[in-house]
Amino acid sequence: MISITEEIVVPSPPERVWEVISDPSAVVSCIGGAELGPSHDDGSFDGTLAIRFGGLRVKFAARLSLDLDESAQEGRLAARGADGQGATRFSANATFRVVEGDTPGVSRVFCDGEIKLNGKLAKLIESGAGMVVSRMTEEFTGQLILKCAAPSEALTAASAESLAQGAEEPRAAVAEGSLASPPRSAGLFARLRAWWARRRSARTARPPQPQVARGAENQSGEALDKGGRR
Repeated sequence: MISITEEIVVPSPPERVWEVISDPSAVVSCIGGAELGPSHDDGSFDGTLAIRFGGLRVKFAARLSLDLDESAQEGRLAARGADGQGATRFSANATFRVVEGDTPGVSRVFCDGEIKLNGKLAKLIESGAGMVVSRMTEEFTGQLILKCAAPSEALTAASAESLAQGAEEPRAAVAEGSLASPPRSAGLFARLRAWWARRRSARTARPPQPQVARGAENQSGEALDKGGRR
């Protein structure tokens, strides 16, 4: 049997921590290798958890049920399942509660539980359980703290990041203006202007053709006509 007793300090108000920790999807997102499956009519739901014990990676599938006491901010979790080959079966029960911390805006989360194993891998899993539980608790604590951050703080951080990106974009546009392709309409007008400039240059550079006065042309024609009659 594996016993679990943990206390987690979260720098967020109890109401916010309870909001997160009472949401199965939020809790699962805090656990590496865990996935939430479909729910059932009785309120239970499926889930999987992949855990590495030394060089061995074991994936468990389980059916879980969750009972919550909103007023006391306490919950009870029960699970039953087996590994992928069905060689090792387990049953687990855990309770958790959220209380106010020693200072305002801080919470303490208490978790107590036990896991019973039967099958081929039971002894191997139990021998490495201490290290695995310690590692998973550390990862879960870090993710829980991030998720419990006050929404206003998260919004402020997101707004600051958005403003910073917005300030960078104009500078990048100026720096890369020579490389950026112009808008379609601007390109069309530029090509028209260039064509007109080339046309004017060609007309200016063309040598002037000799002009023959209309009177001279008529005289030449008359001379030729007389000459022809001679």
